[in-house]
Amino acid sequence: MAAPDGGDLPTGDGTDRPASRGSATTGSPRHRVRADARHSDARRWVALIVLCVSLLVVSLDNTILNVALPTLVRDLHASDSQLQWIVDSYAVVFAGLLLAFGSLGDRIGRKVVFMAGLVLFAAGSAASAFSGTPTLLVVARGFMGIGGAAIMPTTLSIITNIFTEPHDRARAIGIWSGTTGIGIGIGPIVGGWLLAHFWWGSVFLVNVPIAAAGALAAWWLVPNSKSPTPKRIDPVGAVCSIVGLALVVGGIIEAPQRGWGSPLVWGTLVVGCLVMAGFVWWERRIDHPMLPLEFFSSRRFSVAMSAMALVIFALMGTLFLLTQYLQFSLGYSPLETGVRVMPVAALILVVAPLSTVLVRMVGTKIVVFVGLGLIAAGMVLLSRTTTAGTYGDALVALLLLGLGTGLSFAPSTESIMGSLPADQAGVGSATNGSALQVGGALGVAVLGSLLNMRFHGDLGTTIAGHGIPANVQHLILGSLGGALAVAEHVGGALGAALADAARKAFLAGMDLAMVVGAVAAAAGALLVLVLLPARDGSELAGRAGARDAGAPDAGTGGSAAGGSAAGWSAADESAADGSAAGGSAAGGSAAGGGAPRAGSDAPTAGGATPE
Repeated sequence: MAAPDGGDLPTGDGTDRPASRGSATTGSPRHRVRADARHSDARRWVALIVLCVSLLVVSLDNTILNVALPTLVRDLHASDSQLQWIVDSYAVVFAGLLLAFGSLGDRIGRKVVFMAGLVLFAAGSAASAFSGTPTLLVVARGFMGIGGAAIMPTTLSIITNIFTEPHDRARAIGIWSGTTGIGIGIGPIVGGWLLAHFWWGSVFLVNVPIAAAGALAAWWLVPNSKSPTPKRIDPVGAVCSIVGLALVVGGIIEAPQRGWGSPLVWGTLVVGCLVMAGFVWWERRIDHPMLPLEFFSSRRFSVAMSAMALVIFALMGTLFLLTQYLQFSLGYSPLETGVRVMPVAALILVVAPLSTVLVRMVGTKIVVFVGLGLIAAGMVLLSRTTTAGTYGDALVALLLLGLGTGLSFAPSTESIMGSLPADQAGVGSATNGSALQVGGALGVAVLGSLLNMRFHGDLGTTIAGHGIPANVQHLILGSLGGALAVAEHVGGALGAALADAARKAFLAGMDLAMVVGAVAAAAGALLVLVLLPARDGSELAGRAGARDAGAPDAGTGGSAAGGSAAGWSAADESAADGSAAGGSAAGGSAAGGGAPRAGSDAPTAGGATPE
């Protein structure tokens, strides 16, 4: 199909049909190559916009719910543990299926899986919007996780396959990372605005038209790609990862309610750990693992993955607690809460794309180390919160949290994706997404449970011996919102005393959670400083040797792993004119970092450099 300007348009099967003869592309072969290269480059960035807008909805959903949590306490009578499940059911299913959908995208086409994910996400969002009980909402949120798991890995693997030049790829991943971060950051303000004008279900229903528009745009604008050697799907691994993670998260969430000494809690945790151990054993045993464990032998991969998980652990756990603090303790409305969380989003938006510049100057190690250190410092400041505190006391901590997340996000992602071969882009990006979701789920579960444990202990001691009926006591200890509702109903001095005791117990729990989160972030910073390579010297040496030998990088196979659609790089256009023997794209790997650096003259298979 010819474009209006005579260029090529991507088709649904991931190939480009040549423009009709006599169009604007007529002229010398050199002029056609340059014009087509400019047009192909523009299509790359348009495709990136479609992918990032679609991803924004998924990442937005991670935090848009946070400001609605107090509303769910009032309208659905949800307890603290139910709130944690409403948030984490999405993340658990998301994390468990990411690797499976990454492999599926490599096998049947990443664009196909991406579009199917948008449809499933829209359906789950509609079901969530009209859930009438906490249990139904937990189930609907899990269904949303299925769609999100199909969307996130395919966006990143498509990006790494259409941006084959390292400098452009780093910029594109920086934008992708910024989109993920800004979605997480602006979720509270979007949710606050919706709650100020509509009912709580609107925070889910807003996803439906955006997901539908994204699917339509992707059909026309996003190229399809797949691995030339796809692996078989691993359903056993997918089930084990979901069940194991759900049991571990469930045990952590239920511990404050039932007590850490409860046989049910310990039994759940032990079984969950055994299932996860079984997952590792299974992945080592089969010849088509969902998660190739050999990836973790690379420190660029494993240490960056750990850093990424800890960044999201801190961010998601903090936002889960902070939005409740701002509403229940400081008395802000959902919209006012969203506005006051905006500094986090603003800094992530600005800093994430710029972090790649800092990486070129000082290396990945220093940038990620500083980012995690700033996150730890911000959480330490939040751990000093008291009932006499104000928003101004928390603002500096929020700024440090946003700055640290922005610095850490893109470099960690680039380190993960740059350590993998291009034909593993889908699995690699899915593993990266799994780190995000597991980190977020554990952040909400661990920090939320620490808060609940201290809240139950302190407030339970305060109200003990006052003859409060069991059902009322359950409501008081279920959440800060429940305690404040009882205090308002009682009224008078007794009600005021209960409200004050509940707020103090909540802040004591939040302070404990922030201290533990700060320790985790600081440990991550130390891990990065000791083990994460500043730069990938082995890859640089390999590229230099490959250039000296006049061949593509070893192990890349001289192609973008079958991932780049035809016509998506100038090298491909040169191949079409016969200047590259065999028709292979110059430079090689997309995700594996095998493409030449900006400014290098990578030879094609025939030794000619495309113009």
